[in-house]
Amino acid sequence: MARWQHQRQVRTDYRPNLIINMKLALFVQLAAVSAPALAVDLAVQVGQHVIYSYPGLTPPESLYKLTSQGKVGGLIIFKENVGSNLPAIMDKFQALYKASPAYNGHPMIITTDQEGGNVRRVPGGPNMTARQIGDSSTPMRDASQAGRDAAAALKAQKLNGNLAPVLDIYREEGNFIDEFGRSFGNNAEIVSECGSAFAISQSRAGVLSTVKHFPGLGAAKKGENTDLVPIKIDTSLAELRAIDEVPYHTAIANGVDMIMTSWAVYPAMDAKYPAGLSRKWATDELRTRLGYKGVIITDAIEAGSLRSFGTDGQRGVMAAKAGVDILLASGRNATQGEAIVNEVVAALKNGALSMTEFQESTMRIQALQSRLSA
Repeated sequence: MARWQHQRQVRTDYRPNLIINMKLALFVQLAAVSAPALAVDLAVQVGQHVIYSYPGLTPPESLYKLTSQGKVGGLIIFKENVGSNLPAIMDKFQALYKASPAYNGHPMIITTDQEGGNVRRVPGGPNMTARQIGDSSTPMRDASQAGRDAAAALKAQKLNGNLAPVLDIYREEGNFIDEFGRSFGNNAEIVSECGSAFAISQSRAGVLSTVKHFPGLGAAKKGENTDLVPIKIDTSLAELRAIDEVPYHTAIANGVDMIMTSWAVYPAMDAKYPAGLSRKWATDELRTRLGYKGVIITDAIEAGSLRSFGTDGQRGVMAAKAGVDILLASGRNATQGEAIVNEVVAALKNGALSMTEFQESTMRIQALQSRLSA
């Protein structure tokens, strides 16, 4: 996709009149994107910020109904959902979405985790783990091929998004992120190069790429899994910025589609909240300091690391307040996503969430959807 290439070709010798014209054009574009968001019911708008999940091979009728009502922004697919009829089921969801009040001319986001090696939810590639790619004699070539292979596997199942690649830089052999070969390596350069090569080729093939887990899980010890328990990473801010954030600078410069936040707590920046619930991390660091303008997505909102942060709905409000755009309800229960929608709607109505910021967030999601073919 051309968007990956134009980033490095920006001129700085524009005349004042041309700059004014460009600003006016941008205003018109943003107004066009935001118009659908302002026209629909608030629950429909909020629904576009929530990724739902379901158990087993057959989606519940309630999830189909919510989709037709425009209250489902997307789906995450797990191995237990994959059967011979998955493409037909995904087509049905897209048809319902297209006929819903949420439809803005672009398809809903349907994603999964197809990192490679042992972490593959649908049949197909990539066969190599990230670690095998990073250790190979041709890592850039292999990473690009892995991105194409992932895209092909997902498109065969009618999916259009991937929660991969991983940009974590492992510190110790066999630690949490290295145990199953999920990291490209233990230095920032190889992870930056391979991660962006994977993401670029995958996006060019028509599948949205998500890099994760910002600001980094590379220092997590073996067994320190945020899906299960609260994790604290005591890496200094200087080290996080000098090592862990480096691949994100590269990914952002290359126009990455989405960035997923970590559920670990990093006391160097915020001793209270996990990164995905922390405005210091999501807004101050990722958006302001690193200059990221795209979509931020949470990790699984039902994660064990969040056990002291209320209900899934309350966590959704906290993540949105932090500056995160998409809330990942991956508990395999359609009511989970609906509960999050209801809680966020209530927070917008009572002023706990900024309507202005939420409208801007909706615009980012719509811009992301516009990268997908209808």
